Amino acid sequence: MFAQKSGKAKLDHVTRILNDLKADLDNPKLSSQQRRQQLEQLKVYGRDPNNADPIFTQDGLRTLGRYAFIEKDIAVSQEALRCMANALLLQPKARQILVDLGHGPRAAEKFKSESIDDEFLISRILFLTTYDATLDYTELVNEYHLADNINAAIKRHASRYTQPRQRAQEHTAPMDLMALSETLKLLFNITHFHPDLSQHFTDSIPDIFHILTRRDAPTKPLDAPVSFLINALLNLVREEGTGTDQHPHDPVLHAAVFPVSDPPSNATHLIATLDSAIRTYPASELDATISPLFTLLRRIYEISPADIQTVMQSKLLPSDTDRAQPLGKSSSLPSRLLNLSTSAQTPALRDSIAAFMFELSSKDPAKYVQNVGYGYASGFLLSKNIPMPESAIQDAGEGSSGGVPVNPITGQRLDREEQVELPEMTLEEKEREAERLFVLFERLKKTGVVDVKNPVEEAYRSGRIEEMSDSD
Repeated sequence: MFAQKSGKAKLDHVTRILNDLKADLDNPKLSSQQRRQQLEQLKVYGRDPNNADPIFTQDGLRTLGRYAFIEKDIAVSQEALRCMANALLLQPKARQILVDLGHGPRAAEKFKSESIDDEFLISRILFLTTYDATLDYTELVNEYHLADNINAAIKRHASRYTQPRQRAQEHTAPMDLMALSETLKLLFNITHFHPDLSQHFTDSIPDIFHILTRRDAPTKPLDAPVSFLINALLNLVREEGTGTDQHPHDPVLHAAVFPVSDPPSNATHLIATLDSAIRTYPASELDATISPLFTLLRRIYEISPADIQTVMQSKLLPSDTDRAQPLGKSSSLPSRLLNLSTSAQTPALRDSIAAFMFELSSKDPAKYVQNVGYGYASGFLLSKNIPMPESAIQDAGEGSSGGVPVNPITGQRLDREEQVELPEMTLEEKEREAERLFVLFERLKKTGVVDVKNPVEEAYRSGRIEEMSDSD
């Protein structure tokens, strides 16, 4: 049982432990068990920074660093790493001290260890030093093989998922999942703060997808580690190439994202995850939960070959089945996305959805209206000041749904619209309706979104509408 002192007694005990550990480095007298016990006691004290100040000083972190990175006894080393990780978490100022002591390169080299506990602790320490510290990650990658070591760790995790499956070797222990999660968080932060280093982690893309596609989905589809796997991919699936002769796509990246055995498999798995997530989480949580996944899908679509883009379009754009009702009324994924694109509960996601639908429509305004209906398309086009061809609404009505005419506003097939029998309008009612239409079309023209001739004005000019006489 470890001591639970407080106040000055705790401070004195912390000071004495660190002095004993420091002295033992130069003149070893303690056994490995005694060192471990001292460090465990220090870890307990370090959970509360009050009256534990010596732990967070340069001298204290120097002592812990020597045990963490030089000590050959694994148990002793790991206890020192735990003390250090707690110190960096509780006292941000300790992070720069750690860097100044030169422990960054030592941590990068220790990442070679295949121990799950070492991986968890080193990942946590390096992750924390991505904040409030000046650790040179470019040096760690180029000189101390940090990227190679992280890639190797992720590959070890991926190798647990085999065909046929052997569930006993998959991530079943909590520490296994914690180590994977910490490594993925570290990978995300490195590539987020140092995007020029992303290319060094391309080798991990197939392994991350391997875990994503082979691992059973959690009850909530984006719970850890799925969320960390997706976040890690965010900064890796991006490139400067446009697919032209002058700027070709990166073949290594393409091979990683689109495996030869089944090129669209990763994209379709992510789309299935998106569908499941939208059905699982309440609308109020979707902005925070699925935005990274949605961003990843957009990036994958951007670099996809034409055949994979076609597959993604077929799963994300409304189908002929959806058009049996006004778009957005069915329970399909495209309908749910369209509803979210106008939802007040998803302010960040709704713009992203509308933009992605536009991208899925080849960034062609007319095709966009044809795919989602003018009702959903108009707001996005107007907000982005994207002009729409005069014939867009007419083309949308004539060319959608395999040649079957559709309502260009709602996107529903005309042959599926409910026929409503209305009484014949009087001449006075017709004139009032014509006036309303005239005003609406004039407003529409002023928006600049659609350049159309007012049909009511044209009818007046052609004599098809006549003024009613007072006697009528």
